[in-house]
Amino acid sequence: MACVLAAVFAVSCRPDAGRDAEKAKPSAVVATAVVESSPREVSEEVVGSVRTKTRAVVEAKVSGRIASMPVVLGQKVAAGDLLADIDAKEIQARFEQAKAQRDQASQDLDRAVSLMKKQVSSRQEYDAAEARFKVSDAAVREAQTMLSYARVTSPFDGVVSRKLTDVGDLAVPGKPLLEIEELGILRFEADVPEALISTVAAGQKIPVTVPAVGKTFEATVVEVSPTADNSSRTFLIKLNLPQEVQLRAGQFGRASIPVGRVESIRVPAASVLQRGQMEMVFVVRDGAARIRLVKTGKRFGEAVEILSGLAPGDQIVTTAPASLIDGQPVEAGK
Repeated sequence: MACVLAAVFAVSCRPDAGRDAEKAKPSAVVATAVVESSPREVSEEVVGSVRTKTRAVVEAKVSGRIASMPVVLGQKVAAGDLLADIDAKEIQARFEQAKAQRDQASQDLDRAVSLMKKQVSSRQEYDAAEARFKVSDAAVREAQTMLSYARVTSPFDGVVSRKLTDVGDLAVPGKPLLEIEELGILRFEADVPEALISTVAAGQKIPVTVPAVGKTFEATVVEVSPTADNSSRTFLIKLNLPQEVQLRAGQFGRASIPVGRVESIRVPAASVLQRGQMEMVFVVRDGAARIRLVKTGKRFGEAVEILSGLAPGDQIVTTAPASLIDGQPVEAGK
């Protein structure tokens, strides 16, 4: 037994023993490619949401109980459609009172005109009657306008996106009743950190990915906030999205903000082998395939970025038999 171990040890210690073993392996036919570097745009992702271009929070202008609200969540409405009817009895009473006062003032004015023509009354009495009529007429128009506010209508064509009150609730000025969003044009809104805002400008094209629909859209920057939010130190940007039936307001998305360009090495993703936590490729050197550990980055379709482990000019194996091992001789095939 000792003699056998000694013989094996003697063979393994010979300098040419490893090379002889590699030469004894059969050659494998592989496809190869030369590694090249190319410029790549570096970007940072910011998250945001899909929003409608136009949306409005509808509020009441007068106080009163909501008598009716003939709309439901998600209902399409046209400009001028009734959204809520407010029971404003006080305003109605004020309107009736103003009308009665105007009627009385109108009669007084007619009488003053008649008397002035007969030269029974003075010009001063006529002017006073005319002034009373004008004041009462203005009061009627004011009460009529306030009464019209009891009918809350849609400001534009859209859809009811939020319903914040219902029949029986008390409507007061400044209290939101519901929200209306315009159909059609959608935007993507995101908050950009102050370190990146210098790279964003109106008219710029920025890719926006919406995971819910599994697509990336080319969006155009239309608005950039000139000031940062005091609490988050971010700037709001708005981008116009293309017409897409699958997009809905409120969906989550990511915008890729460009920050510069770097030299990048990309190789076919199929050439990178995964062994547990390790990533490796076969590099052709001296006519044999050698394993090289690498670190990968982002994936671009059928290619993957190599962050470390390869250099421009290296020849890698792109397609090889599954039985290919380290040190095995290779021949370039088609």
